[in-house]
Amino acid sequence: AASYRDGTYTGSTSNHKYGSVTVSVTIKDGKITAVDTPTLPSGDRQSAEISDFASSQLVDETLTAQSSQIASVSGATLTSRAYKTSLQSALDQASS
Repeated sequence: AASYRDGTYTGSTSNHKYGSVTVSVTIKDGKITAVDTPTLPSGDRQSAEISDFASSQLVDETLTAQSSQIASVSGATLTSRAYKTSLQSALDQASS
């Protein structure tokens, strides 16, 4: 597993056709201890529902995997891809 520097890191915002995703990670003792999604697609009710559903699953997977090597959420492929891009950006900052 990668070793990360303690702190909070916000990844670059990743855009897709339904909106934007920004992921922020908190590292403590070299491990991912919290993940926040300050920006998620919410332009319409369906996007907001998909974002809520997908983000909680993606956050859980991130905490388990301790990396961006996680599965996409079925039915939320674009949001999953954007989440992983922003997450990797945050983790790159934490490991540099």
